Amino acid sequence: MNNAYTPEDENTENFAELFEQSYKEPTRLEPGQKVEAAIVKITPEWALLEVGGKGEGYLDINELKDAEGNLFAKEGDRVRAYFVRSEEGEMHFTTKIGTGPAARAQLDDAFKSNIPVEGTVAREMKGGFEVTISGIRAFCPFSQMGIRREENKEAYVGRQFYFNIIELDRRNVVLSRKAIVEGERRERIAALREQLHEGDRIKGKVTSIQKFGAFVDIGGVEGLLPVSELAWSRTEKVSDVLSSGQEVEVIIKRLDWDNERLSFSLKDTLPNPWDTADMNWPSGSYHTGTVSRLAPFGAFVTLGEGVDGLVHVSRLGGEGHRVNHPEEVLKVGQKIEVRVENVDIAAHRISLIPASISREQDETAETMQKYQHQSSNDSQPLGTFGEALKEQLEKKNRDNK
Repeated sequence: MNNAYTPEDENTENFAELFEQSYKEPTRLEPGQKVEAAIVKITPEWALLEVGGKGEGYLDINELKDAEGNLFAKEGDRVRAYFVRSEEGEMHFTTKIGTGPAARAQLDDAFKSNIPVEGTVAREMKGGFEVTISGIRAFCPFSQMGIRREENKEAYVGRQFYFNIIELDRRNVVLSRKAIVEGERRERIAALREQLHEGDRIKGKVTSIQKFGAFVDIGGVEGLLPVSELAWSRTEKVSDVLSSGQEVEVIIKRLDWDNERLSFSLKDTLPNPWDTADMNWPSGSYHTGTVSRLAPFGAFVTLGEGVDGLVHVSRLGGEGHRVNHPEEVLKVGQKIEVRVENVDIAAHRISLIPASISREQDETAETMQKYQHQSSNDSQPLGTFGEALKEQLEKKNRDNK
């Protein structure tokens, strides 16, 4: 007998080891586990589902019929179902809780197996909502309707949702949507994370108005639209610009997926008024603006939508008059004519001077130039410049009387 070791023996052993390592027992389904499965066959009583390596599942055919008893699914369609239990090697699934006397028993199965049940919000009541599940009354607290409390509670009434049963006894059925909503949200975040980038323009809906901004839903995921990003002009109240339920188009400013913080901008979808500031308010031009804010160092004057200029406190007093604070001569909301001294588009700064003081300075400069010109051409002394300026001021006072 030849007991010599051959390469074929080695190959056989290696294959056996690899097969043993690669083979895994089919993953066992847990009660309440959700599957997406294709209908492979329909019989008068059952719909057979293909659930991968786990085998075939059975779904009551009545769950695929409408109220008139018509079948609304066909072989090849995919359905979402929840595993209930195994009986004699057969895996039973359900898509919803049925009606009639069996409904209570099915609720008990759903509770034990953590299977979501579909219910209709019937009405608002103290502390939550009354929900009807196949004719059975249940209760869902406000705090369990979602991740964030909805301001408009009436928006829930009459709508159908999936719920988890968190308490069940003879008298009470208590429901929650929190885990379901959170799970759906995580799925949407995973999908959006692959699609969205900072700087993208997207559409959304305002879901909540707050003092600091508005929350905007962009497809099941919310982000913040800060009050500072609503418009190029200063905005005091968010409700002056937006309302709950309003459709908006925004620019994505920041995507922080790790902390699940998204921020948007509405003003970035609008033309930037500073891009044309030097053409609309060129140096040397005169304009009438509105005092928008007073600070110790000067007064901010709104020239147009989103564009404020600054009158420095040192330019408010005029000749021989010192102003310590802008509030001594101006008040918020006051109209004032100004002259543009300088425009810095890059820094978003416009330097202004009150028109009255500017004209006064121009007249003083003109008087000085006139005095110097006459003194260089006349043989007769004309007196000092101070006397000439005094004469000019006296004339101005006479003209104003």
